[in-house]
This record gives sequence, structure tokens and C-alpha cells, in this order.
Amino acid sequence: MILIPAIDLQNGHCVRLLRGDFDAETRYAADPRDLLARYRQVGANWLHVVDLDGARSGGRANRAIIANLAAQHAVKLQVGGGLRDTAAVEEAFAAGIARVVVGSAAVTQVGQVRRWLHDYGAERIVLAFDVRLDASDEPRVAIHGWREQSRLSLWSAVENYIDSGLEHVLCTDVSRDGALEGPNEALYAEAARRFPRVAWQASGGIRDARDLHHLAGVGAAAAISGKALLEGLIPAEELRPFLPNA
Repeated sequence: MILIPAIDLQNGHCVRLLRGDFDAETRYAADPRDLLARYRQVGANWLHVVDLDGARSGGRANRAIIANLAAQHAVKLQVGGGLRDTAAVEEAFAAGIARVVVGSAAVTQVGQVRRWLHDYGAERIVLAFDVRLDASDEPRVAIHGWREQSRLSLWSAVENYIDSGLEHVLCTDVSRDGALEGPNEALYAEAARRFPRVAWQASGGIRDARDLHHLAGVGAAAAISGKALLEGLIPAEELRPFLPNA
């Protein structure tokens, strides 16, 4: 399992949201380029970037920053937030982004996203499903920057793409995102059991190296961490087993 550091951008600033709430934002003074350099120095080979303005409203406030990060070629970028049509996806690839992260469109535009998997290659597409557990502990997908809760289960959402060669799925338990309460290990264990050929990226709640070891143990291919890394909660030596270039 590899660790992928995350940077969330809102109005040009690095931020973290608490449980997907845009009104519960923590803003960090760190420059995105400095963060990229820091994560590259400790051994990361991927960086996960979320354009929160794009996810929320389709805004373009962060496009120039993201293009600048991609142009440095220090690490490979996977970028999501507002990628809802072919023009936006092609613009991202043209900017040097290695993988696009497709969220809401993977729920609302299944046919189009299946074509993207075919046309661009499954290695270059990550489907992102943000979930909340219902009263029966069934993971239900939220869309449009977590603002709308659908009745679609995570399992049905993934099943829509299995015969299209799907390789990468990023799954965030919204209730744990930014909360430093530990990841939902049971969710990722069940995901890996149901779809063992999918490379699952686990996101939400990571607080220490033990969480990373536990996620590796349940079958996650990657772990996404934002707040714990931004706040220096995990010593660099404890991250090394999960950083390919450490």
C-alpha cells in the first residue's frame, strides 16, 4: 500500500473541511508548491489534489495553481473537483495531470464516464465515491461536493463500471473526513472482498501510522491523508514503509 498526500484547494488556499462541511473549514498558511516539495522530499510519488471550488460550483479559481503543480513534474498528480464533461477532462490531461478523479459524474453520467475509461485508459481515471453509512450501515454515495445524498449504494456504483475495465476507486467515508478519528477499516475490508481486482484508495480519518498499517492489512492499495500530514502528526520515519521513494 502506498500513501498519497492530499491537498485541498479553496479560493487558492490550502484547506481541510470537517466531514465535508464547507462551513467547517480549516485554512493552512502553507503554499501548495511548498507542500508538494515537502511531500516529494519524504518520498511520495503521487499527490492527490482536490479543487473544492470546482467540486462545489464548477469554479476555476484553482486551475492555475494546479497547472503549476503539474508543470513541476516532481510527483505525479491525481486531481479531482468539477470534472464533469469531456472538455474538462481533456484540459486536465493537457495540463500534465496523470490521473483525473471523477466524482459526481460517475453517478450521474455513467455512460460518459464509461467512455472515458475506454478512450483514455482505466489507469488514468479514478472514480471517487464519497459515502455516508445509512441506518443499516450500507454505504450510500453523496454527490456535488457532498451536498446531495443519493440512495445509490457504493457497491452498485462500482458494479456499473466493472465490465469497463475499472482499476482505481477512491472511497471517502464523509463522516470521518478531516476528523482524525481513524479510518473505516470495515468499509475498505468489505470493498476489497467484493471487488478484489479494484485498487482501492482509502480516505477519511487517518491519524497515525497504525491506521496506515491497518488499511494495508484490509487490502487497501493506497491511503489518502491530508490533515494528519499537514499538521505533522505522523513522524517521517513512520511514513517510510508507505512512500515508494523514501
